[in-house]
Amino acid sequence: MPAAFSCRALEKRYGSTRALAGVDLHVERGELVGLLGPNGAGKSTLTKIACGLVRASGGEAEVEGAPAGSTEARAAIGYLAELFRFPGWLSAGELLRLHQRLTSSDGGARERDELLDLVGLGDARATRVDAMSKGMQQRLGIAQALVGAPRLLLLDEPTSALDPIGRRVVRDLLSELKGRGVAVLLNSHLLSEIELVCDRVAILSRGELVSAGTPDELAQPRAVEVETADGVLEYPRATRDDVPAIVAELVADGHEIFGVRVRSSTLEDAYLEAVASR
Repeated sequence: MPAAFSCRALEKRYGSTRALAGVDLHVERGELVGLLGPNGAGKSTLTKIACGLVRASGGEAEVEGAPAGSTEARAAIGYLAELFRFPGWLSAGELLRLHQRLTSSDGGARERDELLDLVGLGDARATRVDAMSKGMQQRLGIAQALVGAPRLLLLDEPTSALDPIGRRVVRDLLSELKGRGVAVLLNSHLLSEIELVCDRVAILSRGELVSAGTPDELAQPRAVEVETADGVLEYPRATRDDVPAIVAELVADGHEIFGVRVRSSTLEDAYLEAVASR
C-alpha cells in the first residue's frame, strides 16, 4: 500500500532561488508528521507541491501513489493554507456547503454539522465569517479542509492564531483523525505543539532535509551529571541506561553520591542545532 504522501529527490527553483534541493520525505497512512524549519526553508513550497498548487522543478511527489496535482491525488487531500481568506458574508454552514460543492462531497447537512461539532463550532453554524474571531476562523478553516473525508490533511500553521484552549481543541482533533487513519503533514513554528502531537518530525533548512525522526529520537540524552562530595561529575553522551554502572563505579571508588541527573536535549535544542549546522 503506497504512503499517504511521498517525495523523492524533490526540487524547486524560483529563478535563481533554490526552494527545495532534493528532499526525500514520506508520510504513512494514519501518521502525523511535523514539518519544521525557519522562514524560507521550503516548508510551504513542499506543501503546495503536495497540493498540486506548485509544480516541482525535479524529482517526484505522490499522494497515495498518484502524482501530486493529479485528479486522483487532489481527491485524497484536504488543505488549509497559512494565509487563507473566506468570504465574510457567508455563515459557517454556508461556507462548508460551498466547499462541499467544490469537492463534490455528498455529505450534506450531516457532514457539515459533524465537522462544526468536531472543531468546537457547533453553536456557530449561522455565524458569519466576518463576525468570527481569528481563532474561530482558524477552526472553521480546519473544518473546510476536512470536507469530503480526505485521507491526507495538509495544514500550514493551523494553530498560529489560536489561544491555549483552541490549540487543545486542535490537538485533540488531530489525535482523533489519526485514530480514523487520516495522515497529517503539519507545518508549524510552534515546536511545543509539534512535540505533543506528531509521530515524526522533519526539519528543513535552506531547501534541504537536515534532520528527521521521532521527537524522542531527536531530543537525545546529552549527559549524566552526578553530584558527589567532591563536586559535580559530568559524563557526556551517557544515557539513563548508563546511570547504574556510573554510580556503582563511583561508590566502589569511595565517592559519596548526593544526586544524579540525566540532562537531555529538547526538540528545540535539536531544531536549533540542525538549522545552525547549515
